[in-house]
Parts: sequence; C-alpha cells; structure tokens
Amino acid sequence: MIRRDCGLWGYERALWRRGLAPVAGVDEAGRGACAGPLVVAAVILPASRSRRLDDLTDSKRMSAQLRERVFDEILSVAQAWATVVIQPFEIDAWGVHVANIAGMRRAVARLTRRPGYVLTDGFAVPGLGVESTAVLKGDQVVACVAAASVVAKVTRDRIMKDLHRRHPEYDFAQHKGYVTAGHAAALAAYGPCEQHRMSYVNVAQAQRERLSRLEDAVTRTGLRSATESA
Repeated sequence: MIRRDCGLWGYERALWRRGLAPVAGVDEAGRGACAGPLVVAAVILPASRSRRLDDLTDSKRMSAQLRERVFDEILSVAQAWATVVIQPFEIDAWGVHVANIAGMRRAVARLTRRPGYVLTDGFAVPGLGVESTAVLKGDQVVACVAAASVVAKVTRDRIMKDLHRRHPEYDFAQHKGYVTAGHAAALAAYGPCEQHRMSYVNVAQAQRERLSRLEDAVTRTGLRSATESA
C-alpha cells in the first residue's frame, strides 16, 4: 500500500522498488474549457528525485512564470515525454471524457520509452498495454503526474495565445478558453468561432442567438426592400 502523505515522489519510489520502472504520469489540460483544444501529456521522470524539480507541484497551483520555468526543467530531465492535442471538433464528435481517455492512451503510446507502470490523474484508462492506477488528485500527490500536468498546461496555454492572435475579439490569451464573464460577453457579441466546442451548452446557446439575430436582420432587410419597391 502507498500512503498519500508520503511525499510527491512516494508513488514512484514504491513502484521503482518493485522493479516497475520507468513510471509514466499522465494528465490533461483544458477539460473544463469551452474553447480551444484538450491537451494530454505523458511524462517519465528519472528513477531518482531531481533537485531541479524542487518547485514541481500541480500546475494549477503555479504562476504562469513558474510553470514556464518548471516546464523547461521537466523537459531537461525527463527520460521521455509526449503530448496529444485534441481539437474542438473531435471533442464535439466523441464527447470530452471519451476524447480525454483516448488522448491518454495516445500520449502513452507516443512515449519513446515503454513504461513499466502508468499513473493517471483521476480516471482509469483501459487499453494502455501496461499496468496502471488512477490516482485521485494525482497532479497534487504524484511527481510524474504533476509533471504531465505542467507540460499539458504550458503547451495548451501557448496554443491559446496563438489562437488569440487569430481571434483577438475573444481574448483567448487571458481566459484560455474557460468560461468567464468576459468570454461570455464575447460569445454573446460575436457568436462562436471554429475553436469553440459547439456541443457545449453555453456555446450552442450563443450560436442559436447569433443565428436568430442573422435571421432577424435578413427579415428586416427584406421588409425594407419590399417597402421601398412598393
């Protein structure tokens, strides 16, 4: 049995002692957003604690500046890492949970080293081809899962900043596609773009309202034309 209070490296150490190295951690970023991709990362850290990762923790507990630094440190020491970017249309087609689980399998399959064991954040992932365990709040208690959370988050944030340059009206660089008052106001004003997840309730509602406004505008234009012709 592995105690949850045995430190961030406790899970890996226990698995290393049992001869199950290398251990891969898997996590995602963007599950709760209504725009932008879902990004899944898998990371294998060295089979010994690295002092370069002393600041490693759940990515959500870090500032953006610290995440960027820790991201670089993770990549400098990782034995292997991989990311999978799942686009909004795929999320709409499969549903976010199915897309998430499939992305976790794909991320592990892309690792250049075959893991001896996989630890995932929160969700059991069948079909990995190796033994695995889902750890509740794994990004807070397991080093390799925390590392995967940082890699996924930084990768996704960079994508959202790029999307902001293409769609500045939505301010993606600020809210990263999550539901905020500002994002809701932009959706109401402009309707959704191709980066929005059309299957999400708030996005679908914004699309219906946009189409209704367009229909009203067409109707008014037609009435004016008919009146002027008369």
